[in-house]
Amino acid sequence: MPNYISRLLVLATLSSLYFTACTPSQSEDTVQETKEVSFVRDELSVQHGQELFNEHCAACHNFQETSIGPNLSGVTTEVDKEWLVSFIGNAPEMIDGNDERARQLYDKYNLYMPAFTTLEEQEIEHILGFIHKFSQGQKRSQNTRPGGILNPVAEKIPMANLTLVLEEVLTVPPSAEASPLARINKLLAIESQQGERMFLHDLRGKLYEITAQTPEVYLDMNTEYSEFIHIPGYGTGLGSFEFHPEFEKNGLLYTTHTEPTNAAPADFPLPDSIEAKLQWVLVEWKTDDPQATTFSGSKRELLRVDMVSHVHGFQEVTFNPLAQPGEVDYGMLYLGMGDGGAAMRYPFLCDTKEQIWTSVLRIDPLGNNSANGQYGIPNDNPLVDDPSAVKEIWVRGFRNAHRISWDPTGSGKMFITNIGQHSVEEVNLGIAGADYGWPNREGNYLFDVLANPELVYPLPEDDSGYVYPVAQYDHDEGNAISGGFVYAGTEVPLLEGKYVFGDIPRGKVFYSDVDQMELGQQAQVYQLSLEFDGQATDLETLTQSKRVDLRFGTDTKGELYLFTKSNGTLYRVVDAKENTALALEAR
Repeated sequence: MPNYISRLLVLATLSSLYFTACTPSQSEDTVQETKEVSFVRDELSVQHGQELFNEHCAACHNFQETSIGPNLSGVTTEVDKEWLVSFIGNAPEMIDGNDERARQLYDKYNLYMPAFTTLEEQEIEHILGFIHKFSQGQKRSQNTRPGGILNPVAEKIPMANLTLVLEEVLTVPPSAEASPLARINKLLAIESQQGERMFLHDLRGKLYEITAQTPEVYLDMNTEYSEFIHIPGYGTGLGSFEFHPEFEKNGLLYTTHTEPTNAAPADFPLPDSIEAKLQWVLVEWKTDDPQATTFSGSKRELLRVDMVSHVHGFQEVTFNPLAQPGEVDYGMLYLGMGDGGAAMRYPFLCDTKEQIWTSVLRIDPLGNNSANGQYGIPNDNPLVDDPSAVKEIWVRGFRNAHRISWDPTGSGKMFITNIGQHSVEEVNLGIAGADYGWPNREGNYLFDVLANPELVYPLPEDDSGYVYPVAQYDHDEGNAISGGFVYAGTEVPLLEGKYVFGDIPRGKVFYSDVDQMELGQQAQVYQLSLEFDGQATDLETLTQSKRVDLRFGTDTKGELYLFTKSNGTLYRVVDAKENTALALEAR
């Protein structure tokens, strides 16, 4: 924290302006107004613009310095948009036609910019949306740090020689009239006296039990909490759920959800000078009958946290399924707590073990030695003997620890996925006490909160102290990582030894080999093809949506499921086929 105090006054002058510009409501349209000119700004269009920019423009232009062509920082506010569209489309024609600005650029650089007559109008719009976002980030930054990396993972993700065969299981009742029709977010299966029970929840408040391939409401937060909120989006609402490993005996269930600011005193409040936008709450539910198909019983609050914004709260709550009775990790509850959007405004809340944000917490829900007496702090937590630290912290340094899972097939590795700012998406190995770097690192790169947030930078030569991802991809390939699972089933043997994950908005499905996912190296990421109803497809096509909102789950046998918020549908992976042409090419 001391490293940031000297920079705080400088940061505060522009932080509110930056934050407002960079965290629009999901309900807003996809344009940003500047001098009465509209630029696309939805993440998928901007990403497509980045892909096109890296393909056609990056060799000559950047946002930090004049290269073969001019520095583009601020260009979208300084130059008429119609002129930019025309110039990108056919610069030589404008130069030869004696357009004044075009001729000035030619005289200065003594070079024709190529004509991009094959680009469609929408593609140029996407390129300009990307340029606008990046150039504005550069103008708003409080230092002009050199060496920014626009395309940190230059190698494209190769297609695997495997195709996953999907089968539709069910569609959840819509909880809205427009996409996403059902904000389904987590699938969980448990063993019971009745056999396997499977649960799926909608962020808008309903926890369903799937019975005979039909979702039936088990618990509804809207009727349980008058203060329950799920608007705006950003993962707010019924965030996650998890059953105690002895649920069949004790009937305990855990959920996280959001409530308005000051709904109740927070166990982890923000400093008085910082306004909270909402609160995340961890609740324990005790059912009267663990075999019942509808919840009836009591509840108690364990933990409440103030948040700087609506984003990056309790995205995950889970137990280690590999821990056995009598082992130290048995019954310990893990919670993924993001930065709450604080990093760009109040980095001192994030870059410290003295605050709860950016951490994965580990608590004993049945204990009582916490400050509020509602839960326990395990005596083997890594910071338990540090008087200045939040003792609940297991690991820290995540912008948004989206999903946590363990490898049940032998390695026992703990996987924590982290959603990046604008450059790198991460798969990390969970190591007790480790610091994964946010907001000073993003992927295997340096991140500077005072510089252009759309860029990352090379690591310093004396870099030390941080733990880096074991697999990563950048925003040429996707927008936000969807954490997955090591395949542990028997029906799809071609997935053995693979950690399967994906990209939330794009709906791409990836894997990396578990034995390559080791600290100090990067495992190769591969993209899987998909088949549905006998036809090659992808999730954008299958859901008929440009924003898929992909998630993963497994059943008690380790078989893999995919589900998508955009249409509220659950799919099961029933087979995998080797792509003969790709397999021969790989050999």
